[in-house]
Amino acid sequence: MEWSERMNAAIDYIEKNLAGEVDLNKAAGIACCSTFHFQRMFFAINGLTPVEYTRRRRLTLAATEVSSGTGRIIDIAMKYGYDSPNAFTRAFRNLHGVTPTAARELGVTLTAFPRISFHIQLIGGNDMNYRIIKKPAFTVALTSRKFTTDGGQNLKDIPKWWQEFMASPEYGKMTALSNSMTGVITGGVMLGVCYRAADTGEFSYGIAVELPEGASPGKFERMEIPATTWAVFDCTLANLQDVTKQIFGEWYMATGYEHPGTPDLEVYLPEGTGDDMKCQIWAPVVKKK
Repeated sequence: MEWSERMNAAIDYIEKNLAGEVDLNKAAGIACCSTFHFQRMFFAINGLTPVEYTRRRRLTLAATEVSSGTGRIIDIAMKYGYDSPNAFTRAFRNLHGVTPTAARELGVTLTAFPRISFHIQLIGGNDMNYRIIKKPAFTVALTSRKFTTDGGQNLKDIPKWWQEFMASPEYGKMTALSNSMTGVITGGVMLGVCYRAADTGEFSYGIAVELPEGASPGKFERMEIPATTWAVFDCTLANLQDVTKQIFGEWYMATGYEHPGTPDLEVYLPEGTGDDMKCQIWAPVVKKK
């Protein structure tokens, strides 16, 4: 089964359970990928998370029932997962611009968010040059935080955190662990490590350096990156986010590879400065089953 078929099957599951419980782990299982990877692909393609998609679809169906004038508003709110009238009213107004009560008046404009479907489409026909490499396991020292993809907040918060970190004493302490040398495995002076997700749409992201063999991480966390087959994409700091989005929104779906659920890497190379800094995205891959 192709990626598009798997993702559409996951959408079928979500749509059938809009008036009940939507389990993202189950949706990801239907798509035959990890919950984290499912959320990343979903967001890359649609610009919103599965949680946000589910919320908008529920409010679309709720608006249909509210405007029809049948049924109590509190019952409709409960049906679509809202425990209180106030919570339902806030969410309803945010999407539709009016309260549920006002939506029952004739002539009121409401917003419909339609069901989506997935299909493979390489937007603009852009080539994506990559190479497949195999690397042994290695160790990194990192400091990590949790971020959310909701509303694309991670695209703002992670670069801001990098700026804060680079201006702090922690930067010098971290680079001292590698003697300010490039990593033996990655060739990078610094790394971004994206891993582990919760059902809420949160994921962990670490700023890291590759540790020399036998070196201590000092005050930082130690993480083992397993032996992995990687697809490597060259980019610059200026287009790193765009390339990442294209990898998860198009490349995996258009090739014979799947994501195994292991960490993704951003490798920052000792070439260029500012937005022209040379970077690589290392995306872990396995052959499709």
